[in-house]
Amino acid sequence: MLESGQPAPLGANYDGHGVNFTLFSRHAEKVELCLFDQHGVERRFPLPQRSGDIWHGYFPGLKPGQRYGYRVHGPWSPAEGHRFNPKKLLIDPCARAVVGDVPDDPRFFNGTTLPDKQDNAGIAPKSLVIAEDFDWDEDTPLRTPWGKTVIYEAHVRGLTQLHPEIPERLRGTYAALGHPVMVKYLRHLGITALELLPIAHFASEPRLLRLGLSNYWGYNPVALWAVDPRYASGEDGLTPLQEFQQAVKRLHAAGIEVILDVVFNHTAELDELGPVIAMRGIDNASYYWLNAQGEYHNWTGCGNTLNLSDAQVMEWVLEGLRHWVRDCHIDGFRFDLASVLGRTPDFRQDAPLFAAIKACPILSKVKLIAEPWDVGPGGYQVGNYPPTFAEWNDHFRDATRCFWLHGGLSNGDFARRFAASSDVFQRAPRLPHASINLITAHDGFTLRDVVSFNHKHNQANGEDNRDGSNNNFSDNHGHEGLHVSFDVVERRRLSVHALLATLLLAQGTPMLLAGDERGHSQHGNNNAYCQDNPLTWLDWQQDDSGLVDFTAALIHLRKRIPALTADRWWQEGDGNVRWFNASGKPLGNEEWEQGTHRMQILLSGRWLITINATDAVSDLALPDGEWRAIPPFAGEDNPILTTVWHGPAHGVCVFLKQS
Repeated sequence: MLESGQPAPLGANYDGHGVNFTLFSRHAEKVELCLFDQHGVERRFPLPQRSGDIWHGYFPGLKPGQRYGYRVHGPWSPAEGHRFNPKKLLIDPCARAVVGDVPDDPRFFNGTTLPDKQDNAGIAPKSLVIAEDFDWDEDTPLRTPWGKTVIYEAHVRGLTQLHPEIPERLRGTYAALGHPVMVKYLRHLGITALELLPIAHFASEPRLLRLGLSNYWGYNPVALWAVDPRYASGEDGLTPLQEFQQAVKRLHAAGIEVILDVVFNHTAELDELGPVIAMRGIDNASYYWLNAQGEYHNWTGCGNTLNLSDAQVMEWVLEGLRHWVRDCHIDGFRFDLASVLGRTPDFRQDAPLFAAIKACPILSKVKLIAEPWDVGPGGYQVGNYPPTFAEWNDHFRDATRCFWLHGGLSNGDFARRFAASSDVFQRAPRLPHASINLITAHDGFTLRDVVSFNHKHNQANGEDNRDGSNNNFSDNHGHEGLHVSFDVVERRRLSVHALLATLLLAQGTPMLLAGDERGHSQHGNNNAYCQDNPLTWLDWQQDDSGLVDFTAALIHLRKRIPALTADRWWQEGDGNVRWFNASGKPLGNEEWEQGTHRMQILLSGRWLITINATDAVSDLALPDGEWRAIPPFAGEDNPILTTVWHGPAHGVCVFLKQS
């Protein structure tokens, strides 16, 4: 039988003799622990003790593998934010493993005026007690300096599902991430950090299920502490968590960090008509931002918004993040819709959660990346995060596309983006790495589609092409789609090379979207969140080794240039950067505001980047000295140049000054 137990740590914790259970609920009147055997038979035990807002109990003799859930009793008063309903089995928000999915079934939905009386225990996902027994050997944090970090954003399944050199049984799984073939490829590119789209247990929205689709990206979380089992191969008898841990361990052995995309801004319970899975039934009024009528603030566009200014909800987030670092050796996090983290309810740079992360000896040491916006009032906060965070920089994305594809940018505007958007991020003590430079990401066109489509083509998503951004700054080079003449292919290739060179040779932290280096296309779909199929999976049979090698050469070149790896702001006369015009002379005051689209950038006194964003072949007079064009822009035997460079149209070249 249940003993009183302890109010900490959070969740279900096995101590070798039994399991201590805890559950936060400020407004509950009674909490029942529900245990299930292998046949699904349920036994209920009221948690015997309440310490403050934590309900807890200890069950002697219980072992890892035990399935459990909760039934929480309390008031039904939607106008006051309370939606308790003990007919609904709830998962543990602190569960580190969950089995089962959330189907589109009326038994998951609550009433609007009265609580629904259908019991859902027979079909509800169950929390799972686990043992922390993974052998990490001597694995330690890599702590790659920000200045030397190159991020590769990828989806677990999409990255490896079609890889012919990975055993079929492992494709699309955690095991495939750490497979020698994948590790070798990432090392060839020069990637230092693999950033994974969400792997925490998630669900497909009922609307998608009714359309015969599913959530692919994973931004619809069910259990934010739990590895999603759908990416587990079961190889070697490992649990999903152990398989993921093994992948992290192997990536670390190759010098590659692992960053997780986490979604601590909303849950899969969606709006008032969404399913009851956990928080809504545990303590709706505490977990979510509600208005005076008890309705959800939808600052995420997903139906609800987690209230991370609540002290106990904030502790749930902090301990969840610590779990990923302690137990999975995660090296950092990318926070989806991160403005929610700073809402009190207005966004504050000194919000309690930000302060707690900074003060935490575990979380303050890992890489923290914000998607610096949500869809609520005042949600766009690029450049306004505390120094512990780096931020996705959409200014860089849009400006780089405009410069190369539309010619609508001045020299000065381009230079500011190239210099880590110093006008946005240079605020002491922030450093250049705070600008996460990207041209593409999972959300939007792939790089090949940026140069192939003027318009989104999202009909497969079932929303009549209404979803996805209309503001893409793309250019199809005169023909919509992939099947074009050789001339158009060649012009697109030049644009791709120029965009990649700008991304990988600019100051700041570069993030490369998986597949861009292989010419991956989603056929114009710029919102492929519900396409778990070959549209989004990388086609490894498509051999574009030239583009792969070009990308790898750029990354390895980047690592040789101190001005890019030192992570220090460029200052006038410090030797890190000089800006020249097409005549090899320093840019004059008027030239900064012009859109000549021809310039030269000298980094660390030795590496000269020549830029011609026009459509015409152009002569560039190189600055004084002797220069050699270097790979990937020329062969090793390229002659030394001392005067004029007959530069290609729409392109970038890099020269090394001869000593």
